Amino acid sequence: MIPLNIVNSFNKKTPIFYVRIILLASILFLNPLSTHAFAQTSYDMNIPTGAASPDAPYFWQSEKDGSTSGIIEILVGDTVVWKNADTATHTVTAITESEENVALFDSGLFAPGKSFSHTFTEIGDYPYYCIVHPWMEGTVIVTAGYSIIPHVGKQVGDGSVSFDVEYSFNRVLSTAMINEEKKSITFEIIGNTNSENNELELRLPSELIDGPFVIWVDGEQLSDFELVKDGDLNVLNIELDPETQIFTVIGTSIVPEFGSIAIIIFGVSVITMVVLSQRNKLSI
Repeated sequence: MIPLNIVNSFNKKTPIFYVRIILLASILFLNPLSTHAFAQTSYDMNIPTGAASPDAPYFWQSEKDGSTSGIIEILVGDTVVWKNADTATHTVTAITESEENVALFDSGLFAPGKSFSHTFTEIGDYPYYCIVHPWMEGTVIVTAGYSIIPHVGKQVGDGSVSFDVEYSFNRVLSTAMINEEKKSITFEIIGNTNSENNELELRLPSELIDGPFVIWVDGEQLSDFELVKDGDLNVLNIELDPETQIFTVIGTSIVPEFGSIAIIIFGVSVITMVVLSQRNKLSI
């Protein structure tokens, strides 16, 4: 929002060009950042009712992130559980290009209400489909290491400073919103899991945010968490409830509040306001 004292400083003698400059500079100066995006566990991939029809709106639904593409990204050692919620029988069969044409995994036919699971032990992309309904295709992407929220801080100041935030969790951290005034980062969590391990490992660069830290989860301050220094990283281990959707990390310092361009724009807006104010006084 634009402060009322700035809005009220405009009058009919103020050139609209300068008004627009001040409005733009105020928005750039005042708006907070909003940046838009696994422990070993299992993830459900549901086959919805009607998936046997090639005209179905979608054939899979991942409870991890709500995706209906049939594509799911997991870590080495994770398990995918395909659940048949359709009224037809299906298979989950790996597509292979090997000469032996032996699938890495094959559920065989499994009836409505049944499920099939497979644990992935090697990095790679594993396309799969239903033999009975070949239009039902998907891919399991198996990676090692940490998941990443890229370019956190890109929209702070002039955007010249940003960081990739790494984490390991059984759900997806989709958003990192920076509040410069409160020196905090709020994370949004999406998806579901049936894992009993709901510990989040969050690796925050100290140049992005530094502690000591206070953590708020579901409107309450969390006192039971672990902080470990790993070089220039603050590694937080936080136990979260499966229903948690938002949590906030508050530090004592945050990524530099303004970049050079933002400072120039704000400075220009202030000078413009002063000049306009003096012109208005002279014209009275």
